[in-house]
Amino acid sequence: MPRTPFSLLADRYTLSPRSLRWATTAALIVSIIIVFSGGVVRVTGSGLGCPTWPACETGSLTPTAALGVHAIIEFTNRMMTGVLCVAVGWVIVAARLQSPRNRTMTRLAWSQFWLVVANAIAGGVTVLTELNPYIVAFHFMMAIALLTTVALTWHRAHVGESSDTAIPRVARILSFALVACTLLLILVGTLVSGSGPHSGDSADVPRMAFNWTGITIVHGILGTATLVLAVVLLVVLRRVPGAVLSRRRTVAFIVVVLLQAAVGLVQSLIGLPEWLVAVHLLGAALVWVGVLRVLLDVNPTLFPTVTVSPRQPADAFAK
Repeated sequence: MPRTPFSLLADRYTLSPRSLRWATTAALIVSIIIVFSGGVVRVTGSGLGCPTWPACETGSLTPTAALGVHAIIEFTNRMMTGVLCVAVGWVIVAARLQSPRNRTMTRLAWSQFWLVVANAIAGGVTVLTELNPYIVAFHFMMAIALLTTVALTWHRAHVGESSDTAIPRVARILSFALVACTLLLILVGTLVSGSGPHSGDSADVPRMAFNWTGITIVHGILGTATLVLAVVLLVVLRRVPGAVLSRRRTVAFIVVVLLQAAVGLVQSLIGLPEWLVAVHLLGAALVWVGVLRVLLDVNPTLFPTVTVSPRQPADAFAK
């Protein structure tokens, strides 16, 4: 089998699990920040601040003074993708240079890279279609997909497969139902945003043809269902003596959902102020990470680790 640069490098050097933990933490933080920065672009009406892609405008990669502050905001969000690429690259290298090689971590790391590429292309299509609301929603869901792989990698690097044991089957089923309901909640949230007043640009951008009040009510019902499922799961876990960690994760998730619900309710009552809408988007990212952690702790063997023995012992430098 032909050798890759990574495999040749792994023959000589290794990195500690601590390096991998730091790398996955950086990728997780940047992935959440980029969701927030995308929200800032939207609520400030800067979605077409850079009217072309991948350059900011024809003949210039970076914003010019004539484009104003909206171009700076949009271009800053694009540059966050570069920061994310560095963080994901760190994860890939750190995962590949573990000894023994953890194939699960390597695959998760590379999935982050391809999702970053796909998300960047989706962002470009969003600009080229002049903020088509369905493409904007797809772009956000692609960011959630990236956040999924980043959160999975972070969890495996920090917790591994050591978690609560003897979790009853009903709790495992509830955890999957909770993830499904949360995903639907976020998906409908994109329809609320696509039908609401924050189109992403100050120009007349087409909106989704949903009744904003009606789709917001559906979003609220799904939020309530998510909260109820989490509470039921917590009640079930309280009857399991060894489920300490799972209970803590579920309590943390309930707190985040309650805070997110409070932000959503307040923003609807006071006219959707821009800063609060951006905070609500940040909350959506935190809710998704929270529900994934619940799932992984309730189902510790959901993504089993596959290790591969090194081709040769690590050298003195690696030690």
